[in-house]
Amino acid sequence: MDGITFFRTADRERVVGFYVDRLDCRVWREQPDCTILRRGDYALGFCARDPPETDGCLTFLCDDRSEVDALHARLDDVADGDLRYNETYAVYQFFAEDPEGRAVEVQTFE
Repeated sequence: MDGITFFRTADRERVVGFYVDRLDCRVWREQPDCTILRRGDYALGFCARDPPETDGCLTFLCDDRSEVDALHARLDDVADGDLRYNETYAVYQFFAEDPEGRAVEVQTFE
């Protein structure tokens, strides 16, 4: 079963641009007030609504450490710090924040 997670956004253009330009998402569907993005099998949508929804964490899965490293370099200005290995979950990861303050995690399972 496939699915899409939707979020309200007060700044759709800027938020969509962030995910397209910095996390390699592609626009999958445009609707009158919503944009649906895809990155691999991950689908997420942003709909023009106020106030924005910023709860939760959007986790992007990478194939290996080099892909995580490359995305960290692109998101360095919004990352919460250095790359790290999380022993509890056996993941190599970092966290960042999108333009409206949503938590974004980039990781690879090891």
